[in-house]
Amino acid sequence: MNQRNIRNRIYITPQQQELIKNTPILLGGAGIGSVIAECLLRLGFETLTIIDGDVVELSNLNRQNYTEKDISKSKVETLKERLLAINSEAKITIHNCFLTPENVEEYIKDHKIAINALDFTSDVPLLFDSICQSRKIPVLHPYNLGWGALVLVISEEEGLEALKKPDEKFSEINVVDYVLEYKKYWEDPQDWLEEVLDEYVREDKNLSPPQLSIASWLVAGLCTNIAFDIAVNNRIKVFPEFYLTTIR
Repeated sequence: MNQRNIRNRIYITPQQQELIKNTPILLGGAGIGSVIAECLLRLGFETLTIIDGDVVELSNLNRQNYTEKDISKSKVETLKERLLAINSEAKITIHNCFLTPENVEEYIKDHKIAINALDFTSDVPLLFDSICQSRKIPVLHPYNLGWGALVLVISEEEGLEALKKPDEKFSEINVVDYVLEYKKYWEDPQDWLEEVLDEYVREDKNLSPPQLSIASWLVAGLCTNIAFDIAVNNRIKVFPEFYLTTIR
């Protein structure tokens, strides 16, 4: 194992290290994806494609991997610069654009793992999943829950469309509702999260969900762990199962 990854020893074998180095991962979204990308890179995933047409805003700095000097700059260009400062030999491909129904399929091909960190402001996130399912590419869905982190993995078997409600636009709320009901059924209620969700639903509909830096780093660790398990062919939990970790 080379000097860069020597502290990964025992946890990760040299063969596994080489395997993840060359596993191509697609990150759709460079918001929470910015933290996930760095965690992946530091573990040893060195082949990353990142897509986002957004720019850095002041409100991003409480939880995303950017600084004040990055404000108004392209997220993907700024993130690429940071990642290459960590590992100049990494293969970081960026596309400074938004995913659309017209271009999403073109960007998905040639990847082994996809991370869907897109905002549910359109049907593109579900289309992203559908295309990945048809290509048998596992999709990780990360969610920042403030004091907790949630990740669902979509396989070719079943997708988040199963959580759609009639005559209602699909959003992150559907996913959190599902998780809360699941936990209640198994007698592990998440009262704190129910309270947060209730208060958010009562807010102005134009406000983005509240999120904390704590969950960004928790979810980055979860995604990196899951990506490692997929790459080395370890068992993972797929939807309708999920990964949830909280500090509450």
